[in-house]
Amino acid sequence: MSEEPKQGGYISQAWLVILLALLYGGALAGVQTTLGPIIEENKKNETYSVIPELIEGAVKENTEEIDVVGENGKRQRVYKALGEDKQLKGWLLAASGQGFADKIDVLVGLNADLSTITGIYVLDQKETPGLGNFIIDPPFRDQFAGKSCLEPVQVVKAGPVDGNQIVALSGATISSESVATIVNKGIANLRGPIDKLAAEGPSEEANTPPEDPAKK
Repeated sequence: MSEEPKQGGYISQAWLVILLALLYGGALAGVQTTLGPIIEENKKNETYSVIPELIEGAVKENTEEIDVVGENGKRQRVYKALGEDKQLKGWLLAASGQGFADKIDVLVGLNADLSTITGIYVLDQKETPGLGNFIIDPPFRDQFAGKSCLEPVQVVKAGPVDGNQIVALSGATISSESVATIVNKGIANLRGPIDKLAAEGPSEEANTPPEDPAKK
């Protein structure tokens, strides 16, 4: 029996799969191109909105964006948080890393002398609903406030905690440890460069925050 019809069927099916893959990939690329800038703008606005929450006395309208080179050699934007009196209240840095399900984006607030974490905020995550996604809630996030920047934050499965320890979410230890790792690496990467920047004084690279749409 000839195998030609079967082989021809396989070839036509393969081309159909390839065609569908190309169309699907092109559609995804188009969506990303269209929505990418909007998503980034929304993240930027959300970042500014939580600055007063993470850094006491900070006013988002007085925040300055400054580009620095991290210890990893990459340029990254940090936020110099000023108060109503234009005095330095603290710093905000963005960090990201792999979670249990996908990448997690975290904002980390530091006090003015870079010795203490003033708070964290999970900007984006796709962790397991009802378990890992509780990293966005205050009961978990608030544990980071007041922890030292001079040593890594450690995760334990149960309290009481000691020193720089926090308690993991029940059933979501990996997500909890992922956030702690992201915070630790983010601070290790940027604390030195920010400290150097602070010692040098005002930077010509500082940018103003986005205009509040509500004020237009």
